Amino acid sequence: MKKFIVMLMTTVLLVSVAGAHCQIPCGIYDDQARIAQLEEHVKTIEKSMNEIIKLSAATNSPQTSNQMVRWVNNKDEHADKLTEIVTYYFLTQRIKASEPADKYTTELKELHGMMVAAMKCKQTVDLRYVAELRNLIHDFEHTYFGSTGEMPQAH
Repeated sequence: MKKFIVMLMTTVLLVSVAGAHCQIPCGIYDDQARIAQLEEHVKTIEKSMNEIIKLSAATNSPQTSNQMVRWVNNKDEHADKLTEIVTYYFLTQRIKASEPADKYTTELKELHGMMVAAMKCKQTVDLRYVAELRNLIHDFEHTYFGSTGEMPQAH
């Protein structure tokens, strides 16, 4: 039994470390995939908000309350996942102060804006924050990749 618990704890630890995109310098970057993940999280947040709005207009039954809680949890989880990509992938690994100052500042403002909009998505069901996230992701993508649309050099 003790051996099983140790193996279980080791597995949980390894899975939680592997889940975050690398706190070690792995050198494996797929910036386009991360942008696509950000967009997918926004779609999920939007769907969750729409379901919450729809359910809040429905009869107040235990089943409706249960479903609403699940959609709120889903919305919050995807807002957290979006913020995790912004912080652990882009801010800590991809955006460098050695970039031209105007590009660096713009990227920081766009990423910070995404984190604030994601926080607002957790606090509300106001779809304007979904639109804001979409716009910020679009703007960031153009700032980050530039006019060539090519991935920046690995740092």
